[in-house]
Amino acid sequence: MPVTTLAHQPPQIVKANGIDICYEIFGDANAEPLLLIMGLGAQMVLWDDEFCEQLAARGFRVIRFDNRDIGKSGRLSGGGPLRPLELLKLRFLRIPLAAPYKLSDMAQDTIGLMKALGIQSAHVVGASMGGMIAQEIAISYPQAVRSLTSIMSTTGNPKLPGPSRAAMALLMAPPPKSKEEYIQRFAQTWKFLRAGSFPEDEARDRALAVRTFERGLNPAGVGRQMRAILASGSRKERLRSVKAPTLVIHGTVDPLVHPEGGRDTAASIPGARLMMIERMGHALPIPMWPQIIDAIDAHAHQAAAKAA
Repeated sequence: MPVTTLAHQPPQIVKANGIDICYEIFGDANAEPLLLIMGLGAQMVLWDDEFCEQLAARGFRVIRFDNRDIGKSGRLSGGGPLRPLELLKLRFLRIPLAAPYKLSDMAQDTIGLMKALGIQSAHVVGASMGGMIAQEIAISYPQAVRSLTSIMSTTGNPKLPGPSRAAMALLMAPPPKSKEEYIQRFAQTWKFLRAGSFPEDEARDRALAVRTFERGLNPAGVGRQMRAILASGSRKERLRSVKAPTLVIHGTVDPLVHPEGGRDTAASIPGARLMMIERMGHALPIPMWPQIIDAIDAHAHQAAAKAA
């Protein structure tokens, strides 16, 4: 079926878990529901339109959405900028970080969105922080997960290697002061995260930066999301309870979430399959879409066939 004939429901806002959540749907209403959860500070449009359309063309009803505190979804308050002292206390003294909410709350947002859309269960795909939220859903709401795909994510295990020093500097950098500075920072950030030269992606960076800027930035919200990650601790032991068929995808040169994060995720979930992608950093580069989409497609449809 040509992609151009696919059904498309433009962005809308619905109340979920008491918060306004902005979502968008690609694909037929009767197709297998597939929920895409984005990462830290990343709007839903970072799941590229064409990426979503290609998944929809494989027989999925693809739903992407802005997490709380990002894009056009509801904004919260509290939780000042992360201070280096807090990070040191957390790392060396295991002193918990204060946070207005945790990943479990963001998992409840996702469940709330599913309920608002009349979806009892879905194939859940999460990237980076989205993978952490997807893991939380699989742990706490097993009946809602037909299959789990965790991409460039981790278990929160404190024994694992952390981000590279350059990646941490990127995370802790003060927000840009102007639109043009934001556009430049966006391109620099993604060039770094891709960990290689991907001209096709780089050619799209400016337009995507403008799109995210115009949808609305919330630097304080990104800080709260980072606090949520750090305050949520390790999922490693709880992941042993996950029953959903699980696929773990990770890049071999990821500078932000060390490849060991993917390996630890796969090792912690019974029966999980690990797929390491050569030369992939902390991004979903266009040349790697066929491999990634094929893997998600095969995994989800296999899970659906087994459940039938």
